[in-house]
Amino acid sequence: MALSPIARAQLAPAQDAPAKPPAQDTTPKVPPDTTAKAREVVNEIVTGQFEKVEARYDAKMKEALPPGKLADTWKQLLGQTGGFKNILSESAQPIQSFQVATLVCAFERTTLDAVVSFDADGALGGIRFRPHRDTTPWAAPAYAKPETFHEEPVTVKFSHWELPGTVTTPLGDGPFPLVVLVQGSGPHDEDETIGPNKPFKDLAWGLASRGVAVLRYTKRTARYGMKSVDEGASFTVDDEIVNDARAAVELAAKQPKIDPKRIFALGHSEGGYIAPRIAEGDTQIAGIILLAGSARPLGKVIDDQIHYLATFPGVPPEQAQKQIAAIEQMIKEIDSPDLKKTDKVSFLGADIPASYFLDLRGYDPVAVAAKLKIRILVLQGARDYQVTSEDFDLWKKGLAGHDNVTFKLYPDLNHLFVTGEGKSKPSEYDKAGHVSADTVTDIADWIRK
Repeated sequence: MALSPIARAQLAPAQDAPAKPPAQDTTPKVPPDTTAKAREVVNEIVTGQFEKVEARYDAKMKEALPPGKLADTWKQLLGQTGGFKNILSESAQPIQSFQVATLVCAFERTTLDAVVSFDADGALGGIRFRPHRDTTPWAAPAYAKPETFHEEPVTVKFSHWELPGTVTTPLGDGPFPLVVLVQGSGPHDEDETIGPNKPFKDLAWGLASRGVAVLRYTKRTARYGMKSVDEGASFTVDDEIVNDARAAVELAAKQPKIDPKRIFALGHSEGGYIAPRIAEGDTQIAGIILLAGSARPLGKVIDDQIHYLATFPGVPPEQAQKQIAAIEQMIKEIDSPDLKKTDKVSFLGADIPASYFLDLRGYDPVAVAAKLKIRILVLQGARDYQVTSEDFDLWKKGLAGHDNVTFKLYPDLNHLFVTGEGKSKPSEYDKAGHVSADTVTDIADWIRK
């Protein structure tokens, strides 16, 4: 939920590096014209020569992004980022059987990496626009005290799915409370990396410095991509989030020096939206923490985000209206009584199985949370334009009178719980920052009560 427009802005799946490199790399070096070919593809998209781009597709791309769809998808992206400005830099590398170029592209409101891959025959095997990955090394926030904790790798397992993760444990005998971190929408690594920011690493190091252990792990859709469900199975939020989160809770309870009666689940963004559902079926969870968890239906959240982004300077009114119309059509598809599990919904440029939306139809996170007897902490940044104070008010209204619930609104924090000023915008995510010290302290104090 609280779907980041940038995180969802992609034209088709690109070939990302495998989680573990092969024992011996026999892939040939990148042909010298790879970046030039990628630059041609991007320039053809920018100048509206969509048929030329589509003529380059390999068989899988033709299936993933049928002819005629590229133009609409590009318009949706521009509605979120503002107009394209220029290519800032380029690089290329071989990944498995693909040659992959990364072009750093400047837009009016943000910077994105265009990841363009070519198969062995030179056909276009994938193109994706993702948040720019700043190469500036992450630096620990001032509130983190690395000398007070240690980290160990773990593997979260559900069925045959295996997800790499990390447990951050305070030094000492314990037993310590532990928090399992659950990411927001889209494929995320264990740190929930967004541009140069790593909010989950901030939380892990900050909480461990205050006597609270943390388990974080790579999201299944980041590790396995389009293969995140068994062949023939229907894709739902259980496959994306719930099952793996519960498996992480089970693993957390078995860790040395951890108090199995004090295992908490912290969900950010869509993770917060789904957290009540995770806890509803898991008696091991002692409490949930909602960071910018939406309380509204998916379509309403996305619609409000698009209207908000359309208010920024540089967005032509005609383009903004087309973007809004496309979102309204998407919402109609999601809410259609004729929607079937086997259908696909064009969701911000990606074809998502209708089973995902049907699974969430009728899900009311506030109503589910109201039935829980465990402790609940609801935190919200007032500058957040993705999940807003409207959601926070709905949580407060729906959970009023519940003495197991605590609320806090931070006036100057955005969706990543990073401090800022003025009107929040997507370009904030391109600037390095840290989850606020107040947020970390409030979570730690609440857990230790």
